Amino acid sequence: MKKAFYPVLFILLTSFYFIQQEKPVFYIIGDSTVRNGDGTGRNGQWGWGSFIADKTDTLQLSVQNHAMGGRSSRTFQTEGRWDKILQTLKKGDYVIMQFGHNDASPLDDTARARGVLRGTGNQDTLIYNPIRKMQETVYTYGWYMRKFVRDTKAKGAIPIVCSLIPRENWKNGKISRSADSWALWARQVAEEEGAAFIDLNSLVADQYDALGEEKVKGFFKGDHTHTNQEGALLNRDIVISQLKELNPGNIARYLR
Repeated sequence: MKKAFYPVLFILLTSFYFIQQEKPVFYIIGDSTVRNGDGTGRNGQWGWGSFIADKTDTLQLSVQNHAMGGRSSRTFQTEGRWDKILQTLKKGDYVIMQFGHNDASPLDDTARARGVLRGTGNQDTLIYNPIRKMQETVYTYGWYMRKFVRDTKAKGAIPIVCSLIPRENWKNGKISRSADSWALWARQVAEEEGAAFIDLNSLVADQYDALGEEKVKGFFKGDHTHTNQEGALLNRDIVISQLKELNPGNIARYLR
């Protein structure tokens, strides 16, 4: 009986291994509003990506949050973070992306050199990058976002573009939005490239407007950009709701 049992056990374990290896991966990329610090909330600040797995059937869909604080659509690529994901990205995977908060920074300052050209065109400019100590061609926000989308599609994976969450800045009782800049450009890239689009900028701002200034102030920790856990969960729930509604790549089947 024992001799007959071991081959069966081997087959079952091997099958489980390959099932686990082949299950799709939900990659999350972005900045500190998506994953803050090491993602444990040690400073009281949380990104919405840190809570996606809580609403996901992780036995069927692996969730990997590769977002990194301080990065722009440009530096996430020039630092090799995107290339690392491309090494394992495969057909049937998903990539959800949110950039914009850091993209308005200077192009070539000695602190971070992470800015991009505004817009979605094909313009570029040559700079000397004092951080990398080399000449670098810098492109538009749209150029970098299109590269994310096109690379994802080339691997047979499903791209999902998000506009940046709004900062906690009020004007005349309403949250300020980026409808004529970063949020607009994210939408344009998604539409031009045929990618799913979640307008987090407007959707979150609508929620903030409805809740009111005093309530929303309590969602932020330390500044007007980074949310605490309660704020991150609100943003996460909007992302999950939109993924269920849009259902790119039939992702709703993996969501709770």
